[in-house]
Amino acid sequence: MAEFLTLGIETSCDETSVAVVADGRKIKSNLIASQLDLHTKFGGVVPELAARCHLETMLPVYRKALAEAGVELEAIDLIAVTQGPGLIGSLLVGISFAKGLALAGNIPLVGVNHIEGHIYANILERPELEPPLLCLTVSGGHTDLVYMKDWGRYQLLGSTRDDAAGEAFDKVARVLGLEYPGGPAIDRIAKGAGDDLQFMQSKAMAGSYDFSFSGLKTAVINYLNRLKQKGETVDIPLVAASFQRTVVEQLTDKLFRAAREYPANALLLSGGVSANSYLREYCRREADRLGMKLYYPPLALCTDNAAMIAAAGYYVYRSSGASGLDLTAQPDLKLAVVEN
Repeated sequence: MAEFLTLGIETSCDETSVAVVADGRKIKSNLIASQLDLHTKFGGVVPELAARCHLETMLPVYRKALAEAGVELEAIDLIAVTQGPGLIGSLLVGISFAKGLALAGNIPLVGVNHIEGHIYANILERPELEPPLLCLTVSGGHTDLVYMKDWGRYQLLGSTRDDAAGEAFDKVARVLGLEYPGGPAIDRIAKGAGDDLQFMQSKAMAGSYDFSFSGLKTAVINYLNRLKQKGETVDIPLVAASFQRTVVEQLTDKLFRAAREYPANALLLSGGVSANSYLREYCRREADRLGMKLYYPPLALCTDNAAMIAAAGYYVYRSSGASGLDLTAQPDLKLAVVEN
């Protein structure tokens, strides 16, 4: 039986990515052009520069993805593209390119929610994974706890009320004088350090599945200001490790509390922050203790990539059909959820 090939396109922020995925699970190619060097000097993503860079790299990345997969456009059965959420200029580049390909090749087009894509990063190359699944998606722009009842059927249990976890990592790293992006920098410097700064003990949103990291970020800033006023030296690894521990404790407390309430075949981590070694270690230890299955993507699939968009698009198309050429960018797109 011939493979069903999906061409995925991801340009929601600062990675230009194109992938070819067979039958929603098998990666044929997954090319990612990062803009990290471009934005690092600004301490964050500059939206206009990101969109311009997507324009420059879209076509060469697309050609390399097809070449690596060993196929031509005529062999593609479906085109999946990130519709949102994301930066409006970046999204428009990807969607416009996807529409052109769909029109030129008379290929069905489907829009994909970026958060949904992160969830599906876990199923790539893992045929054993089937719903129901419980997923914690943690990135620079999103912190969501999602119960996937079936393919395309979600219950949003909780989300961030303020800063996303990855955003908090970036902001705390900046005040500590660490490089951008902040997550990997804090993860690296925290290894082997103490993590017992008691003022960071967080019970944010107790009793709820929602998250809050703004107060924790402010606590770190106030602590550093007090030390500065006293002329005392800052133990940067200690602050970084204590902050990281507190964020991870809040994330995992809600994940494993939900796991006891919602029956799932497995627990999933996804998003850029799911690459954090402390979060992975903590979740693995707790999952083993409770006898639960835990999955997280390989590092290359934690950050934004087109393979996850192709995987999600395959299942969206199977359940809902094509989106059509009137597809529009939605920078604040919400995950479509069902209540029961």
